[in-house]
Amino acid sequence: MKCIFCDIISGKLPTFTVWENRDFLLLLDLKPINPGHLLLLPKKHVNDIFLLPPKKLAQTFLTIQKIVPSLKKVSRAKRIGVAIEGFGVPHAHIHLVPVNKGNDLNPERAKKASVLTLQKQQKKLEVQLKNIR
Repeated sequence: MKCIFCDIISGKLPTFTVWENRDFLLLLDLKPINPGHLLLLPKKHVNDIFLLPPKKLAQTFLTIQKIVPSLKKVSRAKRIGVAIEGFGVPHAHIHLVPVNKGNDLNPERAKKASVLTLQKQQKKLEVQLKNIR
């Protein structure tokens, strides 16, 4: 089965990556709910986040905990919303969305971002995230 996220992870498709390590890839969503909307992808293909082995699932959320302060700083958001649904792409991934009020996480608010906007956000986030291990 063809997986767009596997193609991104392998470098076959371009993306706006802001951070990665050997286990995860963090990239800007091309159709963000709010500016700074990120996707955290495990590099190993798994159809559903809850099919990850317990240690990998824990590592996923520990990684998110490390990312959130940088995302809050760059986006100036009050909080970072987390969404997991997985219907759009059958590859485990977590949405990290800067939010400032109750309905900010609504996916119906998503709009395609310009390449220039994504490039600017990418540069700011890369600087903030460079020291995360």
